[in-house]
Amino acid sequence: MTTKVVMEALSPTMEEGRLVEWKKQEGEPVAVGDVLAEVETDKAVMELVARAGGTLLKHIVEAGATVPVSEPVAVIGDPGDAVDGAQSGKPAGKADGKPKNEREAQATQPAPDRNQPTSMPPAPPARAADESGGADLRRAPALRVEPAPSQAPPGRVKASPLARRIAAERGLDLGGVSGTGPEGRIVARDLEAAAPALAGATRVSPASPLPSRSESFRSASTPFTDVPLSQIRKTIARRLSQSIGPIPTFYLTTEVDMDRVWEAREALQSAGQRGGGDTEKDVKVSFNDIIIKAVAMALRQHSSCNAWWQDDHIRYWNEVHLSMAVAIEEGLITPVIRYADQKTLREIALESRDLAARARERRLRPDEYTGGTFSISNLGMLDIDEFTAVINPPESGILAVGRIAEKPVIKDGTIGTGRRLRLTMSCDHRVIDGATGAQFLKTLKGMLENPLALVW
Repeated sequence: MTTKVVMEALSPTMEEGRLVEWKKQEGEPVAVGDVLAEVETDKAVMELVARAGGTLLKHIVEAGATVPVSEPVAVIGDPGDAVDGAQSGKPAGKADGKPKNEREAQATQPAPDRNQPTSMPPAPPARAADESGGADLRRAPALRVEPAPSQAPPGRVKASPLARRIAAERGLDLGGVSGTGPEGRIVARDLEAAAPALAGATRVSPASPLPSRSESFRSASTPFTDVPLSQIRKTIARRLSQSIGPIPTFYLTTEVDMDRVWEAREALQSAGQRGGGDTEKDVKVSFNDIIIKAVAMALRQHSSCNAWWQDDHIRYWNEVHLSMAVAIEEGLITPVIRYADQKTLREIALESRDLAARARERRLRPDEYTGGTFSISNLGMLDIDEFTAVINPPESGILAVGRIAEKPVIKDGTIGTGRRLRLTMSCDHRVIDGATGAQFLKTLKGMLENPLALVW
């Protein structure tokens, strides 16, 4: 008796999964609970396990295919059991050298360029501008270009010095360009207009080697490359459309004096260095860890900001579960620090590092990136002063954290220097009113400016 292995919903929001790698090959014995394959969900890479024992008789789809939830991916049974297509001798998931279905074809092959033969391989990405900072040549106005002659035209081509320099840097042939300057002189705007057509014409050799990026741009045989969406990018697009469109969002910004937090963190670092080599004592507490702790304690006082919009009701949480945005190669994920208001700075530091590391490896469990009640997004380490973040529904607020900047400040009537941090809160107006959000930020600012409040 055969059993079909189906694509399981490995996360609460998963609608389809990409089969990354088969861990069991056809003909291998399988026991209940064995890992059959790795599957990329909308948030992480998870394991697909066997629900029945026997022999893996057939891979219905190949590695790399995207399969909707509940669709079959493999067959388990006893040796000798009949399986449709198992004796065809074709690679799994294919028939007559072609993908088994259109969905698999779309998942495993990029869309062909309509302007080139389908037998040609996909072209590398074309750059929108060269290293000299030129305009986007793909959006140039109507062309003023003549077919490039087979031989160089007699006489000297009239062109401005700037046009000659641009042509030399980009490897363009001025002989095929119609000038619009005085007496037919070629000027820079003529090259910008004619560049797309000149891309297929004969180029002159530049006097000096060009940067590799410019060379990549000029050597591209097509103006673009289509890249299929990853599962996480699909989810990001869907969630953003749910946030920016229907959610009435407003923003509140405040500036925080971080001098005392700076001194407190240095004291913590010094105490950690005297920990005697114990990993937990030597953990470095970051400014982000301190902000997480402060936000969690402020939310405990302002439960109206620790809430979910639920269409026909508002859910006010009595627990604080903070989502922290972590950038990964294919987008963004928000692992959750649960009961953040009840944890020490050391516990938050250890947990945030562990979650961030496993998030970048796509190894988080679904319960580790779902169920947040409020979010924090920090771009300060990338030298961003301030920004506005997008609310992650059903949460009703997110805090955008900029960098700690040293700037001139007035203290006691005299000008000095101080460390300042700008915080911007995005609020869902259906849940949080302006005064409500302002009171939360006032409490948060007070805690950061008097860090002893974090241990009260």
